[in-house]
Amino acid sequence: MQRFLLMLFFSLNCQAETTVIQAKAYLDVESGDWISPAVLVVADGVIQAINPEQRPAEHHLIDLGDRWLLPGLMDMHTHLDLDYNNGFGGIITNESASKGAIRATKNARLTLLAGFTTVRNVGQVHLTDELIGAALSEAEQAGWIEAPRIVPAGHMVSISGGHGDLTLGLHETLFEPQPKHGIVNGPADAIEAVRYQIKHGAKVIKIHATAGVMSLEDSVGAQQLSDEEMRTIVAEAQRHHLKVAAHAHGTEGIKAAIRAGVSSIEHGSLLDAEGIKMMKKHNVMLVPTTGLVDFVMDGIDQQNPKIAEKAKYVLPLAKENLAQAIQQGVKIALGTDSPLIPHGQNAHELSAMMAVGMSALQAIQSATIHPAELLGVTDRGQIKTGLLADLIAVNGDPLQDIKTLENVSFVMKGGQVYKNQTQGQ
Repeated sequence: MQRFLLMLFFSLNCQAETTVIQAKAYLDVESGDWISPAVLVVADGVIQAINPEQRPAEHHLIDLGDRWLLPGLMDMHTHLDLDYNNGFGGIITNESASKGAIRATKNARLTLLAGFTTVRNVGQVHLTDELIGAALSEAEQAGWIEAPRIVPAGHMVSISGGHGDLTLGLHETLFEPQPKHGIVNGPADAIEAVRYQIKHGAKVIKIHATAGVMSLEDSVGAQQLSDEEMRTIVAEAQRHHLKVAAHAHGTEGIKAAIRAGVSSIEHGSLLDAEGIKMMKKHNVMLVPTTGLVDFVMDGIDQQNPKIAEKAKYVLPLAKENLAQAIQQGVKIALGTDSPLIPHGQNAHELSAMMAVGMSALQAIQSATIHPAELLGVTDRGQIKTGLLADLIAVNGDPLQDIKTLENVSFVMKGGQVYKNQTQGQ
């Protein structure tokens, strides 16, 4: 009798955890078709059935009415521990790692509530032995915080005096970053840097193949890591079954990173026709981060003159080259470089990419099926039976107006509702 009652308790408990979601329609992100009706059965964090003939006898109903249902969006280029206000202020030089983790938690929640249920955190800016992104990812998995699923990179791997050397411009006696902080000079350092990030929880490796915009080098496009250093980093990451994302603005640095075996090019501002062919041949994705122009340029003259000059030169060219990449069929995954697009406004990147030639469906695919491919996962990015119940809803058809995705009214991650505006949440 006692065993029967125990089994009955667990049976009822499992039934109570079953949720049925009904909405106007759901999007097949591969075909671009809206499927109606949209009735999803969710249990154990997974989509168990779609439009079943019979609903479970015991379930919790979420009626989304006339709203349109999509898979949770993904952002492949975030910096959650950073905020931007015409510069990074004293965050890099003055903020502790513990405060940075709290800042990252705040920004992670904003990102989730904007409908982004998975992100890559491609490099922290706090000079500490600890990996804030890895800690954030572990906290999310443990259910401690409201956050997207986070794929952390740890420290960015760069050269001394390069784009990732956060002491560039500071007095040299204040702090000298080491390989564990991502600063390398030669293949041996590169191996040490990669192994340190992996040991402490990195799930992707971020490198700086070239110089950057928001740093104090003279050139935005010059190659920084050598060919040998990049090959060494990729080989070491691949031994641990990790992919490498390469920050790369300059044309030759982009090609060197592709030859080294990276999985994605971040920014790709000066990408040329040969680079486009190489990306397609080697199935390297472009993460263009183009929407940040709409936020950064207004205050660019308040920046260091060197940064302002680089931004005015490279960012317009980046839009032109992105248009060519779209036209030539390069696979593109959405990335915002948040906070350059503010945390929580990540969906602005969708309309920014459409402004240079993407269709609405292509833009949505860049935030769903392409990131899933880039991450090497098959459990998200679409609404299908057996996939994670990472779902969002909006009040209009985003294929007709992509900006509806800038006002997500419902967010579910792993079967748990984090936002449903009809219920006052």
